[in-house]
Amino acid sequence: MSSDATLTIDPKADAQEIVRWGLDNFSPDIAAACSFGAEDIVVIHMMKQVRDDICVFSLDTGRMHEETYACADAVRRHLQVNIEWFFPERAAVEGLERAKGLYSFRESVENRKECCAIRKVEPLNRALSKRRAWITGLRRDQNVTRGTIEPIETDEQHGSIRKLNPIANWSSERVWTYIREHDLPNNALHDRGFPSIGCAPCTRAVKPGEDERAGRWWWESSKHKECGLHLDHDGDEDDGQGA
Repeated sequence: MSSDATLTIDPKADAQEIVRWGLDNFSPDIAAACSFGAEDIVVIHMMKQVRDDICVFSLDTGRMHEETYACADAVRRHLQVNIEWFFPERAAVEGLERAKGLYSFRESVENRKECCAIRKVEPLNRALSKRRAWITGLRRDQNVTRGTIEPIETDEQHGSIRKLNPIANWSSERVWTYIREHDLPNNALHDRGFPSIGCAPCTRAVKPGEDERAGRWWWESSKHKECGLHLDHDGDEDDGQGA
């Protein structure tokens, strides 16, 4: 078999082809990251059309919306997938909250990134530590930070494994058409004006005319609105992918 570095597919291939290519070439060492937004659920459904024994993981930050937990259980039951949960290290969370309180992330970008690093980035590193590839539901038009993502990338941040973003070129309308056509479960927060869903204290509904990620860390500049899970090719946050 060819090495991972030489495995290629036409970047203009459609989403289902990219998902099939990823599963055919990297299983069982490929997993989908899921934060239980509509895009991730679409990708998981596509994976299930290819093979039954797919790997799905999620990061439980400890500060998620109740609706997200409900959606996770609905996805587990409806799509018959086992979800591998990753939690932040207890000592790191305790140390942060004892030293800086419960809302230090609202005091500065640096503090917010510190919280994200503990609750998201470190658990993701563990989730991907033995993977050859991972799949996301990132779309280019979600925000300025994601405008340059490609359907297939090399993830230098995680040991140069492959990162597949099969619906990178999809619109929100196309995502929701797929959800309706396949009668898939979805997060109830979407119906309340939350196109992007993260931790409860850091996510609000968006206002008319705002971009999809305007409700994430709304007190910050739009160029900072990534948590460190998805970096560009220079190792910086995608400021023109990553949940």
